[in-house]
Amino acid sequence: MTTRMPPAFLLPGTIVTDGTVVEDAVVAVSGERITYAGPRTGFDTRSLPGLEEVGLPPGTLLLPGLVDLHCHGAAGGDFPGGHLPSARSAVDFLHASGTTTLLASLVTASREDLLRGAEALGPLSKEGLIAGIHAEGPFLSHARCGAQDPRFLLEPDLHLLRDLVESSGAYLRTMTYAPELPGAVALVQAMVDLGVTPSLGHTNADAPTTAASLTQAATLLASAQGSTARPTVTHLFNGMPPLHHRDPGPVAACLRLAAAGTIAVELVADGVHLHPDTVRMVFALVGGDNVILVTDSMAATGLPDGDYDLGPQGVRVSDGEARLRSDGALAGGTATLLDVVRRTVEAGVDAASAVLSATAVPAGILGLQQEVGSLRSGLRADILAVDPDFRPIRVFRRGMPLLRPAATITAAS
Repeated sequence: MTTRMPPAFLLPGTIVTDGTVVEDAVVAVSGERITYAGPRTGFDTRSLPGLEEVGLPPGTLLLPGLVDLHCHGAAGGDFPGGHLPSARSAVDFLHASGTTTLLASLVTASREDLLRGAEALGPLSKEGLIAGIHAEGPFLSHARCGAQDPRFLLEPDLHLLRDLVESSGAYLRTMTYAPELPGAVALVQAMVDLGVTPSLGHTNADAPTTAASLTQAATLLASAQGSTARPTVTHLFNGMPPLHHRDPGPVAACLRLAAAGTIAVELVADGVHLHPDTVRMVFALVGGDNVILVTDSMAATGLPDGDYDLGPQGVRVSDGEARLRSDGALAGGTATLLDVVRRTVEAGVDAASAVLSATAVPAGILGLQQEVGSLRSGLRADILAVDPDFRPIRVFRRGMPLLRPAATITAAS
């Protein structure tokens, strides 16, 4: 629920953006845009007539709105289900939780359900409520399918890929694929040609196959979309064989290429999918500018334990942990992206790096780095005010408040 805000307002606090921390800072907003973000001493209040300052508690951190590239739903809404009203409810909840930019993720399902899901989510993309669609499958490994329904796994089918792009209204932005499948080389080429960023995952590939496919994708993306475009890895470690010193598999190749800046790797750092030491290790090895924090969230996010759906699969949530009712496999997450950022910091990662991996890095993957993901003059006024423990205080999207006010507004001096 939004509330009226003055046409221009000032948020005081410590800015955490683009891998840096600026204390005793302010963010000035006029309409939907940021007009200033930096030290308070560098801002002239006379530059914005009618400016009012929002009173925030001492110690408030000001972050860019969070960006989630892998999210299947929330608040009872299941994006793969193709039901537009419940999808809208999920988006509203996620925006208010601080995830002001997101891709809505599909899961492996029948051809008909995939196309229906893509078609249903297209209008949300057109309205600007989501930044597009992520398809997790169906071109995935049977051996590493995880919570993906094995009945609907397919070898790469370029006709289906084109139909998905068309059904989505050309809003399909990323797709998870297994590089060892027959036809994967042609699939990567077709994805890039259609404006879809390849995301390697749910794979049983060896290290050379992984490296070759990601290098192909990176080369094609750089040529087609510019130097900031690069492939990603869907939830590193999950849905792939573990790293072994005599059989390194995809993890070794992914870490090496991420450290080189060729790719970016997703981490579901929610305390369930990965051990905190694993999260800290990846940040130390590849750097926050090559990590994308994601939620893999599903319909139970924001709701109590119970039974839910993830596309065609039934899921049971117990103590916040989502598993398939059929075989107990992990089936997405129930944390918000702000929860993931907080747990990443609790794992020992510095706050600036954790925030970077949930904002500017994913924004760059989407090609939206001049619009969202940072607190800079001219960018969209998507701003998250949190306390020192990364608990939410205020959320703004396009300059409009989405979280119930916990502070007062006073005239700026």
